[in-house]
Amino acid sequence: MSDEPAEPSGDPAPAATRGAPVSPLSAWWVLIAGAVGLAASATLTVEKIDILLTPSYVPSCNLNPIISCGSVMVTPQASLLGFPNPLLGIVAFTVVLVSGVLAVAKVPLPQWFWVALTAGTLVGAVFVHWLIFESLYRIGVLCPYCMVVWAMTITLLVVVGSIAFRPVLESWDSTAARLLHQWRWSLTTLWFAGVFLLIMVRCWDYWSTLL
Repeated sequence: MSDEPAEPSGDPAPAATRGAPVSPLSAWWVLIAGAVGLAASATLTVEKIDILLTPSYVPSCNLNPIISCGSVMVTPQASLLGFPNPLLGIVAFTVVLVSGVLAVAKVPLPQWFWVALTAGTLVGAVFVHWLIFESLYRIGVLCPYCMVVWAMTITLLVVVGSIAFRPVLESWDSTAARLLHQWRWSLTTLWFAGVFLLIMVRCWDYWSTLL
């Protein structure tokens, strides 16, 4: 008696390797945020090189005693791992930019890739919050290009996380998770408002002189 051929599996590819669905709006935001973050990181790197070559060089982002990236660049916090932090941004945002290009071009990227990108962005967000604390309460000066990187990192975490965990949210019967996803942009807006208020309170002695 001959063996019957095995029926082919209806879903030959594991869920983690299948392309994750990405909405056009999310794809474009990943692309735009990657490009903006890369531009800010590259500009910071160039400004840092100019300062190293010419100590008297005044960076273009030195606007006043509070908004001055030149003052931040010379601090130990600006080179946490022994080299300028913007180099990390160049590498990270290049990955994001390429991911955005592929997503806009509708090239399917596996679910595990978006999960890994979310994990990397989360690490970046933790780093960003440490820099926010150091800038406000240790250095006392704000870097405008750094703040651009902060904004791109936080919004990217929301967008990339939504892409990575949408299948889980659709199959997971959790009211808390669904509410968190539904109100994600409202919470992000509150985050921006909170950081803005911290900046205003911390630097009020200077802002009050402008009134």
